[in-house]
Amino acid sequence: MSATASAFETRTGLKLAADVEGGGARGSVMLAHGGGQTRHSWASTARRLAALGWRTVSLDLRGHGDSDWHPDGDYQTQSYAEDLVDVARALPDKPALIGASLGGLAGLIVETAVAPGTLSSITLVDIVPNSDQAGVAKIMGFMGENLEHGFDSLEAAADSIAAYLPHRQRPSDLSGLSKNLRLGADGRYRWHWDPKFVTGVRGGRQGGSAEDFELRCRDIDIPIHLIRGRMSELVSLDAAKAFVATLKHGSFTDVADAGHMVAGDRNDVFLEAVVAFLDRPGA
Repeated sequence: MSATASAFETRTGLKLAADVEGGGARGSVMLAHGGGQTRHSWASTARRLAALGWRTVSLDLRGHGDSDWHPDGDYQTQSYAEDLVDVARALPDKPALIGASLGGLAGLIVETAVAPGTLSSITLVDIVPNSDQAGVAKIMGFMGENLEHGFDSLEAAADSIAAYLPHRQRPSDLSGLSKNLRLGADGRYRWHWDPKFVTGVRGGRQGGSAEDFELRCRDIDIPIHLIRGRMSELVSLDAAKAFVATLKHGSFTDVADAGHMVAGDRNDVFLEAVVAFLDRPGA
């Protein structure tokens, strides 16, 4: 079974690239990556879920991968939430969302502000409304490095990632990495996202304080599953447990030997947790 390249148009006319896989006998699952990533980060997850009967829609969010860049640099999390609603409404059924970091925050905003009732469930991947701001700054700092000048080779980009993620084994095959980089006319590789994203996403995420956002999440009436990387620099164990305890239908999985990018660090355990949650009645 192979994925089919597709595209969805948002209310503002942006085209979002997507890979669609599976027949959908068990329903639809929409996968939204984190900031600076692309739809390819979900390849193993989408393949497994499609084989189990779901229709998977792995998106490149606006400004990322093969999706359109916003001409004015609108990368507010509210706008990402509106995009998710537009994609969900183009599907034949109400999708479950698996959202990593930015994608997960956008999903929460869908259900608290933009269009409650759009999603059937939310799987949050290492994100809560009140994330550690030092961790956020570390991630944004990495994304800001080499922003303009890029890398002279894939090996140089791999070295940069290895320095940032020392717990993860450096791959010998860099073909996967090439999906996250663009080769410019000057012969240099740059990340596969709009440089304006780094500054644009800092402009605001939910139109209020993290505390107000977290309070609104308590009214969400669909199942929410938080999967945390135990080595996460964004979500502490206390913050994760406290957030899940406030939810109407919350559950929590803590993945050992994984950081913020849980699916990339421990994909086997991540997949088990995702499938177990989606198999529950109502999820």
